[in-house]
Amino acid sequence: MQKLHAALACLLLAAPTNAVSQQILFGDGWKEQRFSMFSSNRFSLNGDTLVVQSDDTVSLMWASLPQSMWNKRRANWDWTVERSVPATNLTKKGGDDRNLSLYFVFLPENASQDARTKGVMALLDNPDVRVLMYVWGGAHTVGQVLPSPFLGARGRSIIRQAAGTGSAEETVDLAQDHRRAFGEEPQNLVGIAVSSDSDDTGSQVFARISRLEIE
Repeated sequence: MQKLHAALACLLLAAPTNAVSQQILFGDGWKEQRFSMFSSNRFSLNGDTLVVQSDDTVSLMWASLPQSMWNKRRANWDWTVERSVPATNLTKKGGDDRNLSLYFVFLPENASQDARTKGVMALLDNPDVRVLMYVWGGAHTVGQVLPSPFLGARGRSIIRQAAGTGSAEETVDLAQDHRRAFGEEPQNLVGIAVSSDSDDTGSQVFARISRLEIE
């Protein structure tokens, strides 16, 4: 029965839109990872849209991807920020608030099956993991690739939008960005996550991501 539920969750997570592109649905299969017992963001998962409210809080929503999607190498999505944290230094631990980060998590073949059974923190701690984080926030140049103060060599942030409000449509080449960030080809795309972080500045975020597709 557990295997049946897991299979159904994978079907609900990824809805095909054509032969090569698949829409990621926000619903069953997503789990929240808190970083504090006493506070977390408020997430609302509504099919093709994820809404997040962050009020002096931080947490992320995570979903593993079925094996049929491990070779996906492009992504596109829409996002909107109606309330923004101030511009921050995203390379500084304890001072790296941002409105939204969209994570793409890659693992080698021998570790990929663990994505189905382990929590996101265990995966992010794997020395072989590589994480691309597309960011709306920070006091940096759009397009800049930044080291992660928490993931070290395992993660890189790519600035797509500077801190502030507005709406944008994004299209990214995951393979190209992976080579630029890590100097190597991507391996299996095993999961995705969305986070918002406002606890260092004691500020607020109201934002959403919608129509997320990978191909």
